[in-house]
This record gives sequence, structure tokens and C-alpha cells, in this order.
Amino acid sequence: MDLVLRDRVEPADVDAIKDILESTGFFFPDEVAVGQELASEHLAKGEASGYLFLFALQGGRPAAYTCYGPIPGTDGRFDIYWIAVKSELRGQGLGRRLLAETEARIRSLGARLVYAETSGREQYAPTRAFYERAGYKVAAVLPEFYRDGEDKVIYVKDLAARPGETERS
Repeated sequence: MDLVLRDRVEPADVDAIKDILESTGFFFPDEVAVGQELASEHLAKGEASGYLFLFALQGGRPAAYTCYGPIPGTDGRFDIYWIAVKSELRGQGLGRRLLAETEARIRSLGARLVYAETSGREQYAPTRAFYERAGYKVAAVLPEFYRDGEDKVIYVKDLAARPGETERS
């Protein structure tokens, strides 16, 4: 698949985000609503919202996206709030390519460390493996964070580290 990227958020993206997130089967309805709210916030306030987006388009429509932004009160630290790929396109390298481009954009904004969080549920084992293959390290596990039986796993990656170095070497 040719990767066409767009970082401008358009009003139709709010519904496209819902379609992407629902297609995965991973997210609860309240989580899908949060994903949509972040895009709406960006539409209302632009970069002042603190939420930046990168969409991968297929046939001119979003097929995958990331939402990321600087962490308030930090120096050169960013969060990746969302990364999601339509279920029928998973396993084709789209998420890996989108993550790499998102990291490049974060790096160009002067960031050094980037954080990503995900669920500890068994369903999310492929997501955790995805981050680990991309060079992220587990920074913390918060037990029972999301709900009973569901931990929060926080990953970190040092964007300044050369391959083979650890994030704090």
C-alpha cells in the first residue's frame, strides 16, 4: 500500500476515527468517544489543544492514525495518545510505518523521550509486542488502573538513542 499521510485534521475525521477504533474490536464505547473528542478539540483549538494528528489515507480516507502531543510541564517529552489501524489492514506494516513517521515528527519538534501507554489485557499482547519491536521499553505497570483486572502498561522510547543504546545510557 502506498502510504499517503495527512497531518491536517478535517471535520470528517471525527467519524473516521470512530470507524477505525470500532473496527479494531479493542476499545470500549467510552474510549472511542475520547478518541473522537480529541479530534474535535483539535478542530476547535488547533495546535493549542495539545493534540497533533497524523493520518494514513487509503483511497483518500483515513485508514489509520496517530494522535500525539507534548506533555505539559515537561521538557522535550511527548505522549502518543492513540495509534490505531483499521482491522482489515493490520499486519501489513502500516502501523509500524505510521509510528516511525510520528516519531520523526516528534523528534523534529525537539522531543527526546516519547511515552505510550496501553492495556495489560491479554487482547493487547500484540500491541505490547508492537511497541517492544519498535524499541519501546516498559517504564511502569500500574495495576488495576483501567478497571478491575486491567493494568496500564507505560512504555518509553529515547528518540536520541542510537540503535543498540538504552534510553538512559
